[in-house]
Formats: sequence, C-alpha cells, structure tokens
Amino acid sequence: MATLEIKNLHASVAEEDGEQILRGVDLEVNSGEIHALMGPNGSGKSTTAKIIAGHPAYEVTDGEVLLHLEDDEFGADVDIPADKRTWNLLELEPNERAALGIFLGFQYPAEIEGVTMTNFLRTALNAKLEEREELFEDEDEEETEADEDEGYETSPMEGPADEGEIGVAEFQQLLKEKMELLDMDEKFMQRYLNAGFSGGEKKQNEVLQAAILEPSIAVLDEIDSGLDIDRLQDVSEGINALRDEQGTGVLQITHYQRILEYVEPDHVHVMLDGKIAKSGDASLAEELEDEGYDWVREEVYETA
Repeated sequence: MATLEIKNLHASVAEEDGEQILRGVDLEVNSGEIHALMGPNGSGKSTTAKIIAGHPAYEVTDGEVLLHLEDDEFGADVDIPADKRTWNLLELEPNERAALGIFLGFQYPAEIEGVTMTNFLRTALNAKLEEREELFEDEDEEETEADEDEGYETSPMEGPADEGEIGVAEFQQLLKEKMELLDMDEKFMQRYLNAGFSGGEKKQNEVLQAAILEPSIAVLDEIDSGLDIDRLQDVSEGINALRDEQGTGVLQITHYQRILEYVEPDHVHVMLDGKIAKSGDASLAEELEDEGYDWVREEVYETA
C-alpha cells in the first residue's frame, strides 16, 4: 500500500517572473485506486503530473508532495526502515522518485532509433532496482562501502559487462508474461523504442513500461489522446490490469469521458485555475461530458 499526498501545491514556470500555474492543489491517490483528473486546457493538469515526476521546467513555491510507503510495499525481499516510509518527493531527483514507485506516462513518448524495447526496459528496471537499494541502504553500510572503494579506480573497459540484478533470460520471461497480461504482440520486443510506432502503439508501450516497472503510483498524462476506438480499448485494458493485477494507483489525466467508459474511476477531480475545484465519483465525468466546465466554475465562484 502506498499513498501519494499532494498538499497545498503552488508552482510557477521556472524562469524569472515565471507564470504561476498551480495555486494550491490538494490531492491524495492510494494504491489500487483510479483517479481521473479533468479540466480545460491551461488549468494545470499536465503541470501537476510533471511536478510529481520532477520536471525541471517548474518551480514549486509552496506545498508538499509526499509519498507514504507501507513496510511491505516492494515485497518481502525489501525491508523499508520505519524512518524511510515517508518521502518528500520535492527533495528527490526524478530517478529517485521512479525508484520509490512513481511512474509518468507521457502524452508524446519519444522515439529512440537503435535501442530495442527489450534493452530499454531491462536497463530501466535494473536501474530502478539499484537506485531503490541505495535509497533504503543503511547509512553505516554506505560508509563501509565508501571505505572499501577508496583508493581503487574503476573503468567500463575492465571486467565483464554488468548483467544487473535481472539477467537477460529472466527479463525475457518477465517481458513475455507482461505482454501476455496486456494482450500485446511479441513482435514489439525487438522493435526500436517507439520508432515507427503508431500513436496507439506508443501509448500501449507506455502501459507496458508501467507493467514492467510495477510502480506504486502511475501518472498517465492524456494517454487516450489520438487513439481510435480499438486501440483505446487495448490501452484501457492495460490500465485496468495495472490496477487489478499489480495494485497500482493511477492518476489518469484526460480531457474526455470516453476512456472512463472502459477505465471506471473511483474518483473524478476537476481542475480549474490551478486548483482542484470539485471532486466526485464516476458520474461527475458524465456530467462534465454533457454540460462542460462552466457550471463548475460558476458553482465555485458562487461558493467563494
């Protein structure tokens, strides 16, 4: 069980006199829950996602982004000390946030020629496991290792290639299992990362990455944009599998109610002017589809 807790988050564009975008966001997402974050363009949805992941283009001026972990969050093999079960993500680098279980699915995934999906995903998984081990390492152990390494020089040209915690054969089996879970064609395995992929295939690949990395909280930024109905169903089935099979908490950022017909949210939040203006259940998304956002804005300003 993990909880992402956003408290009174204020943020601006990270430049001199940068525009303020977030004006006090409060939000809590637990493992095994699906939250839909909706709102008009420019309301702060994608900014919220990027700040959770640690994007350098934004400066947090107030508030906290906390990740609370239960002792068994990463399984019996990982012992989380009592003093390391709550982390302020704003104090961590993006790779450290990922190691603790934060995943960001991009709206426009990058294409990388020459790097196969298999190699990319295995490298990402091993990097996450290594970083997580360092984060939970006892301080005395860190000092001992530093003493042992002192006086030695290392070179990438010396010794055998590092296989990482997850070897090639083990990873191939894991990848096959995850692709079967998401009903993906195994031909994806040896294709270059997103190169020549359709928009739908890129979004499916984002869900596959989340399945491999097994995040506690997955933030999916408009993963439904540009999808035809068949690919939308495929991506939706993958998101449901993340929640149902892995217990991942999902923050689904979307403009449209249509994906929520296949991925039923536990909670729906409306963001206006850099704040969460209204929250409700799945029926709120249907009301927004029918009536737009003006009624929410009117309701908020009448109450204020």
